[in-house]
Amino acid sequence: MKKIHLSALLLLCGAFVACSDDDAATITQEPPTELPEWYYTGGRLGTTHLATFNALEQPTASIENAGMYQSFKNGEALFEKPFMSNNNGVRHGLGPVYIRTSCIHCHPGYGHGKRIKEGAFETDEIGNGNLLVVYNKDTEAYVTWLAGMPQGHAVAPFKAPIDESKIMVQWLDYTDEWGNKFPDGETYSLQYPEVTMPNEAVYVYNQGYKELGNYGVKLESTIGIYGTGLLDAIPDEDIVAEWAKQERDGYMPNGLNTAYFENGQWKNYYANTAQGGDGTKYIRRYTYAMSRGPLQDGAGANAFWNITNVTRSDRRFHYLDAAGTYALYSSNDPEVQAGFEDYIAGVDPDKEHLEFWEGTLSQRIYAYLTSKNLPIEVTDEEYTDLMVWHRGLAVTAARNIDDEDVLRGRELFEEIGCAYCHRPSWTTGNDEVRDPARFFKGNELPRYPNQKIWPYTDMVQHKLHMENDIRTGWCRTTPLWGRGLHQKVTGSATADRLHDCRARTTMEAIMWHGNAKSDARKSVENFRSLTKEERDAIVKFIDAI
Repeated sequence: MKKIHLSALLLLCGAFVACSDDDAATITQEPPTELPEWYYTGGRLGTTHLATFNALEQPTASIENAGMYQSFKNGEALFEKPFMSNNNGVRHGLGPVYIRTSCIHCHPGYGHGKRIKEGAFETDEIGNGNLLVVYNKDTEAYVTWLAGMPQGHAVAPFKAPIDESKIMVQWLDYTDEWGNKFPDGETYSLQYPEVTMPNEAVYVYNQGYKELGNYGVKLESTIGIYGTGLLDAIPDEDIVAEWAKQERDGYMPNGLNTAYFENGQWKNYYANTAQGGDGTKYIRRYTYAMSRGPLQDGAGANAFWNITNVTRSDRRFHYLDAAGTYALYSSNDPEVQAGFEDYIAGVDPDKEHLEFWEGTLSQRIYAYLTSKNLPIEVTDEEYTDLMVWHRGLAVTAARNIDDEDVLRGRELFEEIGCAYCHRPSWTTGNDEVRDPARFFKGNELPRYPNQKIWPYTDMVQHKLHMENDIRTGWCRTTPLWGRGLHQKVTGSATADRLHDCRARTTMEAIMWHGNAKSDARKSVENFRSLTKEERDAIVKFIDAI
């Protein structure tokens, strides 16, 4: 893939220089010195000045300053290229069950996933970053008989935990309390997804497990992975202070999620003791549900393993359901048993794992699926390169910053209250890399000390009370930086905003915030009171940052 990146050695004010080699075309242009600080969304170390189709794929200045460019490129290849079911060679070890064959399947152009088509839930197309959330309707917890991120593919002789062809997605029209109309007569439309998954789509049900319970299914799409290294550099204490401030202010109709924060104190920490960690506690900051802590053991580090089920030294086990139902029913499946001898001979040709070879077929299959000591398929060097790349992705600079409508929209964004939850800026700390799994030695990764960044998120969870809302209703405020380039970098026909890509335009995304019980209700009421020109200016600003 061709890349375009800045070279610090060639920056000249007003100059435009181009050169190319086998791997890249380099375009350098020093922006005028009078640019406002909010132009540098990722600070001086984390901003790329491109707005091209590959704008979200660029390395930060920290990558180049530290001489990590080759490692960055190696990690990029691991992200982009598919893993295979062969047992040796580059990117081997896919399966036995998996979600996608590559990371880029879910992160087209390194950004947010694309809106899924109506019909069968098909995940082979690159760009479909939608994942199924299968939960117990009575408790809102994930079901135990599927992995938290359910797998729809398998390597023979194993069978996929769910049959995606039997799962249907329907887009339903929604009319809000204002009839989808502004006071001046301008109209908009709203849609939301509804997912239907029959019992027969579940492998263990078809094998005899009938205790599925009162389950429901929702969609969640991936978010952009660029700039996550910068978010990781925000000090824990500053995020805690933001939660404390909002608790004191008391502006949110739904309060704060007391599972995480209450009475000025953080309550629910992230720690790792399973993959080599010592249990050190960190606040939660990543994913909609804030399920992960520092980036070095965050959503990307986790997904690189569980999306493909490719093992590495700190995760020598398969990602399967919490109840063990898949392993149990697979081990007793006659068709799985018929193909297991050939399969395991490829996985363990030297018979180094006696438990895979001794006992009944059922016992051997179960031992393989539940093993905590599987062969390593991704080397430590490869994983380090992946995390150099992950932490090294830059953020696009703000665009059209001298446009009068954008400037007016920025003012209005603040005036009507959007900037309270979509907090514009943060300042990073010393960026001492935190590593819950104790995998890194400390100097392998790029850093971003003392940078003023502009992600437009408060790093806090809120409730919007949307129709068929996200599981639990609590959702961390998604950063807005770079989202205006979604269609350019993915080729999507729509803007695909919000957690399930229900909003086809930025305007729709705003209006989905307007439920009477939403934490953003007052801001939407203010938005509705504006003129069409003022509303359009806010949209233009959001699309420019």
